[in-house]
Amino acid sequence: MIIKSVSAKSILDCRKDKTISVKIETNSGNFEASSPSGKSTGKYEAKSYKKNLEGDIKTLKEFKDYFSKEIIENFDDLRRVEDIVEGHIGANSLFALESAVLKALAKEQKKEVWQLINPKLSSSGKFPRSVGNCIGGGKHSQVSKKPDFQEFLLIPDEKTFKENFEKNKKIKDFMKISLKKTDESFKGEKNDENAWITSLNEKEVFDILKEAGIPLGTDVASSGFYKRKKYLYQNPMLKRTEEEQFLYIENLIKNFELFYAEDPFDEEDFDSFAKLLAKFKNCLIVGDDLIVTNHKRLERAIKKRSVNAIIVKPNQCGSLLEVRRVVEMAKKNNIKTVFSHRSGETEEWILADLAFGFQADFFKCGIDGAERETKLRRLIEIEKALSQ
Repeated sequence: MIIKSVSAKSILDCRKDKTISVKIETNSGNFEASSPSGKSTGKYEAKSYKKNLEGDIKTLKEFKDYFSKEIIENFDDLRRVEDIVEGHIGANSLFALESAVLKALAKEQKKEVWQLINPKLSSSGKFPRSVGNCIGGGKHSQVSKKPDFQEFLLIPDEKTFKENFEKNKKIKDFMKISLKKTDESFKGEKNDENAWITSLNEKEVFDILKEAGIPLGTDVASSGFYKRKKYLYQNPMLKRTEEEQFLYIENLIKNFELFYAEDPFDEEDFDSFAKLLAKFKNCLIVGDDLIVTNHKRLERAIKKRSVNAIIVKPNQCGSLLEVRRVVEMAKKNNIKTVFSHRSGETEEWILADLAFGFQADFFKCGIDGAERETKLRRLIEIEKALSQ
């Protein structure tokens, strides 16, 4: 496959913020892909753009003639693309560009995108387990009174991905009724990730969610409220030391039998992650800001034994070759992989193919809303096709 030309433009994500969409022209036609954008970002993430969005759009147009000299035949040939743009564009732009390339290559070879990633994969491949954000707080909820934790997660374990998807939707609808009864200020509004907005604190939210009778999780996103060695809670207002934060998280895991705890400590605190994992080997202690889909950060976490699961957000690093390196390293060390959306999503579906192709253990992509469902339904579509 030969890339004849490349262009890019600015589009709006689900938060109405600008992000990038990249279009390529090949001998098989025109193909387009977009990148999401994150609001709760780790400081070690790769920069979204070299300088800014407009600069990356201009750079990709200037580089269009360079791509026509390269022949792309398989996933590994993304290295040819990266060699051309390395150091000239940011992670969002690179992810959108490589996603468009994979779509074009799949079309030319009459394959699905996931087959390019994992040619040996067949109907025997496993489907990731759904992780759905039901009730939200933190940076994703733009109200004054809210939970300090960012996400409260439903993690059903039905036989198929479709059944998990349907169960999450059903429970989320039920939670709307429960929140109306419990939270006087509840208006049925949703946040950036389409999760219910509430004024309750995290303990009150867990009390409601335990009615669902399925495994629960949370994304604490603690780096967002960690300053000067203190965790600054707003609901209720108090300061927790690092030791007090550990004891608080420990009690929540015990009292609510949490299955999943993401970023319970600051992104620099590998040791507290390790201490928590040593105490709760049957709970997923998940690193997102701690790892940022970066193999060097993951190496450090492995040495420290800090996590048994990691978030994989392809646009955190931009390079799908780096995503593969991170996933392979995680699998080699028995660390679960959780492919994840971002708060500022588009209707791009390729994350589903990446998750299945890389044989992710979990798929964290919300529960409903057009930008989330396009990915969730893509996985259902793959599951249906392979079951026939």
